[in-house]
Amino acid sequence: MNYATVYHRPESEFAYIEDKQIVLRVRIGKGQVENVNCIWGDPYDFEKKNGKNLWQFQSASMTIVATTEYFDYWEVKLRPLNSRIQYLFQLINSKENILYGDSGFNENSNENIQNLGLYFKLPYLHEIDAQNSPTWIGKTVWYQIFPERFANGDKNNDPINVLPWNFKTKPTPNSFFGGDLQGIIDHLDYLKKLGINGIYLCPIFKSTSNHKYNTMDYFQIDPNFGNKEKFHQLVNEAHKRDIRIMLDAVFNHIGSDSVQWQDVLKRNSQSRYFDWFYIHQLNTDNMREIQNEFKVGKKVPYDAFGYSAFMPKLNTENPEVEKYLLDVAKYWIKEFDIDGWRLDVANEVDHHFWRQFAEMCHQLKPDFYILGEVWNSARSWLQGDQFSGVMNYAFTSLIKEGLIEKKYSGKQFLEKLSEQEMQYSDPVNRSMMNILDSHDTTRLLNDCKNDKDLERMVLAFTFVQRGTPCIYYGDEIGMTGEEDPDNRKCMNWNENTQDRKMLKFVTDLIKFRKLNFQYFTSGKRKSQIQKDLIKLNFELKKGQLIAYFNNTNEVKKIYLKMTDKILLCQNYGQKELKKNGFVMIRRS
Repeated sequence: MNYATVYHRPESEFAYIEDKQIVLRVRIGKGQVENVNCIWGDPYDFEKKNGKNLWQFQSASMTIVATTEYFDYWEVKLRPLNSRIQYLFQLINSKENILYGDSGFNENSNENIQNLGLYFKLPYLHEIDAQNSPTWIGKTVWYQIFPERFANGDKNNDPINVLPWNFKTKPTPNSFFGGDLQGIIDHLDYLKKLGINGIYLCPIFKSTSNHKYNTMDYFQIDPNFGNKEKFHQLVNEAHKRDIRIMLDAVFNHIGSDSVQWQDVLKRNSQSRYFDWFYIHQLNTDNMREIQNEFKVGKKVPYDAFGYSAFMPKLNTENPEVEKYLLDVAKYWIKEFDIDGWRLDVANEVDHHFWRQFAEMCHQLKPDFYILGEVWNSARSWLQGDQFSGVMNYAFTSLIKEGLIEKKYSGKQFLEKLSEQEMQYSDPVNRSMMNILDSHDTTRLLNDCKNDKDLERMVLAFTFVQRGTPCIYYGDEIGMTGEEDPDNRKCMNWNENTQDRKMLKFVTDLIKFRKLNFQYFTSGKRKSQIQKDLIKLNFELKKGQLIAYFNNTNEVKKIYLKMTDKILLCQNYGQKELKKNGFVMIRRS
């Protein structure tokens, strides 16, 4: 056995509370052991036998829940009678039978089992520390809206330089087309019919840009979008249709046209806001000159988002800044009853601030959803004290490389997917937003080289994963777009030029997800490659849901049972699954 491959860490994704159970995982080199048992018990439970106080323990068999290229992940769920536990792992193969605990590896003997100094310990299981998902997130399908490009519902609030609404027009970074809140309200019934029950809005606060990520005033709706009364109406009308609303919180930086930054330019170090920012060189003339520029690779005399001089970075370690931003977050929850915050550039803000932020949000709304924008591994934000989940760009990359570009075999793809999921607890995985494209990426159809069968298969695969899926506006009607700003074209509302076949498919897919979400969020899952086919098996007490995906160029045979019910499929018939085909079945 290669001992270097064995790993466990208490109070992490390897040991966490879920549904009043403790979930324990241990990672071991692939194929290194044949059986793993968890020896566990209450650290205070002793019984006197033959004049000795012997600790009372139980042994539970563990099972493999994920396999990657190099590792097997073994798991067990335990329900201690008292809210405390100590445990170690018994690792068994044909040559060895050893114990693995907090002090490393030891011989499996009665003496060592009674040596409590060898055990991992969770001294008390506090429910407040549990990594809970919002109860509603598993059955939620999000729809991301870039407000300036979704629909122009009120021409009276159009920008001065507004362009005619045309989905064929390629926007520039400075184009305005007049999209607004009224336009979203006007199409809520469209979204309801589509099946959407969550709207993620890119920023709506007062700003000079079309994207609004350079905020001028966090307490005001941008006048080109509407006003607070209109936003009240949007939230109320959405909630009437069982659609939740998530706003974009741009707290890493502020706009250079904000009152705070302009005061710094005017008063230099005498400004009350000077310490709100990270200013390295006090040269306000130079700062004034460059403040509205986007400089690629050019240094500016203060910290900003990237090299975007018009978005100076906020010092969230400053108590005044912290209070200001927390008041902003509190205001929109209390006054408008929003359901979630999406946190822009979340990984560049300090953890202390996000802990205060999360505590405040959950005090106001215990089931509030907090979504961070973190493009890489996000473990440190997902321990239950900060975010519910993150925009799952790691998943996006894996889907693109595995299913679209076909860089991996089916086996390698599933192993990499398992590796990614094992970075997080199951409650966190359920709360991840699984996106395939966004305002920051090329559109899915472009990634698929306009292969709509491939796009549909990729969407179907995404909708059977644990996380909450998200549709980028217009994908459901076949919209295209390269990188920003081309991916932010006007929504196409002309039914004659929409892809109605894609619209029906996405509508059916969303319905399928909402009817069967428990299989994907709570079911036991097994992933395997069967004759080069990807096969996913989800099991609940009421039965199984099985999904096959053909990511090869060959026609594959599938033999279903007479009692199997086909729920959704593509390129399937006569027991054959063609290229980019999939079939979802329910088995009693």
